[in-house]
Amino acid sequence: METENQYIYGRKPVEEFLKSSPEQVEKIFLRKGIQLNNISDLLNLASQNRIPVTDVPGSKLYDLVGGVNDQGVVAAVSMAEYTEFEVWLEQLEPTNDMAVLLLDEIEDPHNFGAILRTAAATGISAVIVSKHRQAPVNAAVFKTSAGTVGKIPIIRAVNLNQAILSLKEHRFWVAGLDLNGESLLWEQKFDVPMAFVIGNEGRGMRKKTGEHCDFLLTIPMQNSVESLNASVTAALVCYEWQKQKLS
Repeated sequence: METENQYIYGRKPVEEFLKSSPEQVEKIFLRKGIQLNNISDLLNLASQNRIPVTDVPGSKLYDLVGGVNDQGVVAAVSMAEYTEFEVWLEQLEPTNDMAVLLLDEIEDPHNFGAILRTAAATGISAVIVSKHRQAPVNAAVFKTSAGTVGKIPIIRAVNLNQAILSLKEHRFWVAGLDLNGESLLWEQKFDVPMAFVIGNEGRGMRKKTGEHCDFLLTIPMQNSVESLNASVTAALVCYEWQKQKLS
C-alpha cells in the first residue's frame, strides 16, 4: 500500500473521511469566522478522535489547496491511495456476483472521483487504474467523490492489458464500453465475475485494450449525440450490473 500526505477540502468530504478513516486525519483547518453550527457533526467527530482543529485566515486555506471552493474546511491527511494489482490478485476469491471497473487512462480528476462514488454506491468490488496517464487520488477526486474514497479499493496496475489477461485467468469476463460495440449494454447478461473497461474521456478505449476484451458493449445514442462523459458511461454500466444482481 502506497501512502502520501495531501489535503482534502469541503465540509462533506472532510466529514465523510472522518467517519471512514479518522486515524488518517492529522489536522483540520477552519477559516476564521466560519459558522460552527454548520459543521457541528464534523467538529464532534474531530473531538471524539482527538484531532486538532485550528482557526486560520482564508489566505492560509488558499496556500494549502488553492483557489477552490473549500467551504472553509481543509484537512491534512495521510491517505492510503493504492493497492498494487499483484497484491490484490493474490487475495482475490472471485464470485459470480463480483464486478470491477478498469479505467483506461481517465485523466480528469472530476471524472475519476465521480466514478469512484458510483462504484462504491453500486457495490463494485474494486476500481483498477494504470500507473500511466491516470488522474491521481487528490483533493479534487475527494471532493467529487463526496468522501467515498477509501470505501472501495483502488488497485494500480503497471500494464492494464496484462491486468486484463490476469483477470481472465481468475474467471473474469471482460467487457469494454465502445461506440461500435456488438451488443447493447442492457441486452447482456452478467452472471459471472465481470470486469468493465471504461475508456479515456477524449480518445475512448485504446484499440489494443479493446482487442483484449471478451466482448464490446455499446450504449445507443440519439439526436446525433456522439458519446457520453466517461463517468456517465461508468454509472450506466454499474447500475445495469447492480440491477441484474438485485433482480
